[in-house]
Amino acid sequence: MRYVRPRLEFVPQRLSLGVVRASHWVLPFLLRVRTRPWLPAGIARIEAVNAEGLVKLYQRFQAGEVRFLMAFRHPEVDDPMSLMYLFSRILPGVARRQKIALQLPLHTHFLYDRGMPLWAGNWLEWLFSRLGGMPIHRGRALDWTAIRAARELFANGSMPITIAPEGATNGHSEIVSPLEPGVAQLGFWCVDDLRRAQRSQEVLIVPIGVQYRYPKPPWAQLDRLMGRLEADCGLPPAPPFDPRARDGFEEALYARLLRLAERLLDTMEKFYSRFNHRPLEELSPKIADLTGDPHPQLALRLQALLDVALRTAERHFGIASTGEIAERCRKLEEAGWIDTYREDLLALGRLSRLEQDLADWVAQAAILPVKHMRLVESFVAVTGSYVRERPTAERFAETTLILFDLVSRIKGEKNPRRPRLGWRQARISVGEPISVTERWSVYHTSRSAARQAVQRLTGDLQQALEKLID
Repeated sequence: MRYVRPRLEFVPQRLSLGVVRASHWVLPFLLRVRTRPWLPAGIARIEAVNAEGLVKLYQRFQAGEVRFLMAFRHPEVDDPMSLMYLFSRILPGVARRQKIALQLPLHTHFLYDRGMPLWAGNWLEWLFSRLGGMPIHRGRALDWTAIRAARELFANGSMPITIAPEGATNGHSEIVSPLEPGVAQLGFWCVDDLRRAQRSQEVLIVPIGVQYRYPKPPWAQLDRLMGRLEADCGLPPAPPFDPRARDGFEEALYARLLRLAERLLDTMEKFYSRFNHRPLEELSPKIADLTGDPHPQLALRLQALLDVALRTAERHFGIASTGEIAERCRKLEEAGWIDTYREDLLALGRLSRLEQDLADWVAQAAILPVKHMRLVESFVAVTGSYVRERPTAERFAETTLILFDLVSRIKGEKNPRRPRLGWRQARISVGEPISVTERWSVYHTSRSAARQAVQRLTGDLQQALEKLID
């Protein structure tokens, strides 16, 4: 984005059952193409736990008895295709076996990040709108246009609605990021809308867990990927991987991961100190707590470094360094969009050449601060102990791929395609529905009670999603 653009307009959903049916029909082919059939990689199997419960909810929804929203875990970019497979293949099969007649196709409305079509292309905007999707402007405190559209569909749409309450992918199948309160608030608004319309349907929120596993641990592929990252970081090559000598291999791989993390932290700390022309202790007070220890804990160093990167970007836009990391990232994304998609320049063609060039300067200047934010964005859920607690192939892979994202972004690769390490299995778990209607008596008593009810429902949903992790 080196040139200023007109304001970002809201893209209304234009659900087309023809497009939905076509997407369901080509899904197996798309999965094969996406997973590169000539390579031993991709999603080999998608299974569902408690799919029967979701089939019964669809039956009650189509009978006009309930309205429900599915709040799903969002660890990977493959999640939408996994969920589409659930709706198009697994649920209809379960319904047939149980002799439950459902109106097909089974599908949902959904919210997606407004920024997705900006990097994927306008075709995605067209497709998502025809699949019943609505964009939400995450960086805005309240995107009322998207909120009103979602509220209308939740109460009156012909299909349920699906939302990722974490707000974005976190790259971890076994960590649930802090949830945003929007899902809970939408639930209470739906109860309110139904009561105003004198409708008695129950409002439910259904937690959906999404998790990925490697049926065959991809140790050799991880060895090669780490070798690429080590070469990019200037580290000497590790001893060659011997698949026959499995004893102690996990320990050796973990030692390499630690060495790689140390090199990346050292390099990035030196970069930010030099880039900002100030000692790190001045850039982030957290750094001062780490001095004097030759081997400080990686998690503390990482959090301090993320704080430095965000402060660097926030200083450019004049934003206060307050809030959690995810919240600060959203504010910076919005600031970058404000300077690139200018709402104050409604008619760009009417600008003088000088005004146009100056507006382009502003858009260009926003690129680097947003890059700092993108580096941080991938590390929101990284704890520093994720692999050590359970050194499984999945946790090794997730952490190494996050490091791959970091190195690729620094190398200037736009939307780097992650390497496929091996065949994976997706496990989709349907949790017990949470009744929002039963909580209405507390919610509507006062504003403070409403805030507490939203917080309590958000917390209960967080726990429900965490319980779905296998």
